[in-house]
Amino acid sequence: MPDLLQLQVCDLEVDVLTGIYSEETHLPQPLRISLMVDLDMPERFDPDTPLSASKSYIDLKHAATTALPQGVHFTLIEAVAEHICDTLFVSDRRVRRVEVRIVKLAISQNGESIGITMVRNRR
Repeated sequence: MPDLLQLQVCDLEVDVLTGIYSEETHLPQPLRISLMVDLDMPERFDPDTPLSASKSYIDLKHAATTALPQGVHFTLIEAVAEHICDTLFVSDRRVRRVEVRIVKLAISQNGESIGITMVRNRR
């Protein structure tokens, strides 16, 4: 089994047009998005290893924020997660696995986390 580097960006709060009910479809909803990406890695990370041997966390943040198309309504948050996975797979061939966790903040009443986790592997 090859070694993998796991990169994480957690608890990004992003407003996204999503939902199926009439009260959800006209305004963006706040989502909390967390990502874990498995990446092929070099044999070692020496002190002078360049960033190109890894992946910038900004790329992960971009996939869950600015890469989401403005003005597009995602009926399901699963489609939001799918878009994030696709963005990461297309952007870097070293990405082997993407895990996206999305919590719908607007429906939480007592601090619970209601949402999904999607795991996609490169095919």
